[in-house]
Amino acid sequence: MATMTMESVNEQRLIKEKAERNLVRLGVFSITMLFGGLTSAYVVRRDGGAWFSVNMPSEFWISTAIILLSSLTLIGAQWAYGSDKKSMGNALMLSTVIFGGLFAVFQWLGYKTLVANGIFFSPPEGQGALISGSFIYALSGIHLLHVFGGLISLLITTIKGFRGKYHSGNVHGVKLTSIYWHFLDGLWIYLFLFLTIFK
Repeated sequence: MATMTMESVNEQRLIKEKAERNLVRLGVFSITMLFGGLTSAYVVRRDGGAWFSVNMPSEFWISTAIILLSSLTLIGAQWAYGSDKKSMGNALMLSTVIFGGLFAVFQWLGYKTLVANGIFFSPPEGQGALISGSFIYALSGIHLLHVFGGLISLLITTIKGFRGKYHSGNVHGVKLTSIYWHFLDGLWIYLFLFLTIFK
């Protein structure tokens, strides 16, 4: 009887975990559709003429390397927790949070460089050609808003890690956070390449 009860608990846990994964994936799909629409609008407006090419600031290049590093440390953290190397997992999770914060900082510095170069979110009157700058701010800015959500998730996951929640028998929370964060990483790479190539 006790065995049946344990099996029932495990089954319910697996169902709950699957539902949570599907919910995160649904969110990822919705965000993908949003950016698909935004980048399509970018292409249409760019091909419409009166377009000013904008080079990506060097800070955006640095932030790209940083977010890639954050994904690597997150992969390492999941492996460490799954191998019961909790101290390593905690250190790598904390590193991921730090890298995520640095990504946001360098994005902000990139905006300051754009402004210093005369590229504004709302172009001054009579400078309609600089609408290209508006798209850069919109695409990267909306992505950055989602990054802030990801940072909150990373921080919560890190706190739980330090409290000993994650081990070889439970890395579900880390997996959920990983799905979203790796998606944000891939999305930024896509946006960065898109804005660099189709400028």
